[in-house]
Amino acid sequence: MRSFAELVREAESAPVEGWDFSWLDGRATEQRPSWGYQRLLGQRLAGVDAALDLETGGGEVLAGARATFPPLMVATESWPPNLAKAAGLLRPRGVHVVAQGESPPLPFAEAVFDLVTSRHPVAPWWDEISRVLRPGGTYFAQHVGPASAFELVEYFLGPLDRRTHRLRHPDDERAAAEAAGLRVVDQRHERLRMEFFDVGAVIYFLRKVVWMVPGFTVETYRDRLRELHDQITERGPFVAHASRVLVEARKPA
Repeated sequence: MRSFAELVREAESAPVEGWDFSWLDGRATEQRPSWGYQRLLGQRLAGVDAALDLETGGGEVLAGARATFPPLMVATESWPPNLAKAAGLLRPRGVHVVAQGESPPLPFAEAVFDLVTSRHPVAPWWDEISRVLRPGGTYFAQHVGPASAFELVEYFLGPLDRRTHRLRHPDDERAAAEAAGLRVVDQRHERLRMEFFDVGAVIYFLRKVVWMVPGFTVETYRDRLRELHDQITERGPFVAHASRVLVEARKPA
């Protein structure tokens, strides 16, 4: 049985760059969606001449797609530590890694890409996605769905209003994609069990996925974290549910 102070110290010092969550092995679990996004991503990449991966993080998902990249393969990222990590991982494989701003536009001309992809974008820029796709091109992505891990979020922030629970709803995303001139041809939504086995796993997760509890620090939430440590120790893992949406949309030819 490890102490609260030891778990906190370890989680606060762990590096959080990129989208490799292997630090959580044995400390947290998350059920995976049934569709297998990374496998499908590899299949899509094999059939195009030019592709763009938005918000690639540290490039781990794209690199692990086990695909032969198309002649033009571009990845974007906005957070400097992730950008550096993605460049080191992807550039040796011929991928152009480009800095992306925090707001539109994307730094590309119109109708450049046959395929635009993204795994867990913060907020899809539908108009820009449509603009950079060639006629007949496809947007293929896995989004974070509505109220993802809100059991954990609300443990720290308290109850959130109905509007916040509605954010990222598949119906709203479909409407936004269609308003940008895309036709949604596939959309699937699943809620998936998450378990956190110690408070250090929670701290690491919230340090890495910074938008879940904005401004999260151990010092700010020390009392709640200590209560959570006691709860996990006495009752077992903290359970939440991730929300994931598979999206495939096409630009008319």
